[in-house]
Amino acid sequence: MGKFQLITKGLVKENPTFVLLLGMCPTLATTTSAINGMSMGLATLFVLVLSNMAISATAPYIPDKVRIPAYIVIIAAFVTILQLVMQAFTPDIYETLGLFIPLIVVNCIVLGRAEAFANKNSVVDSACDGLGIGLGFTLALTILGLVREILGSGSAFGFKFISGDGILVFVLAPGAFMALAYLIVLFKKVTAKKGE
Repeated sequence: MGKFQLITKGLVKENPTFVLLLGMCPTLATTTSAINGMSMGLATLFVLVLSNMAISATAPYIPDKVRIPAYIVIIAAFVTILQLVMQAFTPDIYETLGLFIPLIVVNCIVLGRAEAFANKNSVVDSACDGLGIGLGFTLALTILGLVREILGSGSAFGFKFISGDGILVFVLAPGAFMALAYLIVLFKKVTAKKGE
């Protein structure tokens, strides 16, 4: 599989949110706005690319019995770096995302890609895979956050364009489930038509 295909498969064919239904906790909890969704997606992308590369490089030297704990330590190191950088340079976003940044360590997308792809492939291929899956996750969270923000508060990326209040349910947890369900259906319909 070529490098370009490794990247694009994460956007459509193996989209972690709309196809694989992975990472639902941060997907539903952090997408109250497009900025929050995009920020969480980019944070996960950062960890995914770097941890995939590190795991690919170290996998031949890690004994099978401690494979998963070793992967978690590697992922935790990159999450710690991310936390420190976010606290220093984007404290508002870090405060908004709060607990969900440290939880990237146990995000099934990151650990799943380490186990399913990075430990069996080259460093460059693992970086491309992480980039593709990370971009797919970022795109999905941004779209979901944008839909919820438009319907819930009449704004997009923080810019209010509809006066008055939106539909309150879309800012709350039930709105996340409803918006995600409709987006999954729409995504499947669009990709099914392209596949025909």
